Amino acid sequence: MTTVILEFGLDELSRLVNTPPTRVIEIVEHGIVEPSGQGPDRWMFDLSALHTVRRAVRLQRELELDWAGIALAIDLLDEVERLRTENQRLRQRLARFMLQE
Repeated sequence: MTTVILEFGLDELSRLVNTPPTRVIEIVEHGIVEPSGQGPDRWMFDLSALHTVRRAVRLQRELELDWAGIALAIDLLDEVERLRTENQRLRQRLARFMLQE
């Protein structure tokens, strides 16, 4: 089994989300994503960061939120998704328990 790890540099990530590198730097400075590497010229972003940056840029464009608001919104959206996943898992366990009775 082969594991493929996708990573993107700052310029490539900027092109993928259609936003200037300066905006990605702002996103990093506000702690919305944390790239690996020292300094913007060596930063590497994984696939999860790509999705988060894309989401942050969309929130900024559509809702005109400031970066602190975007960071909070993303945290809350991630928490909702985590809770939905946990809820689904617990419902499946409950369904198996109910079938055993």
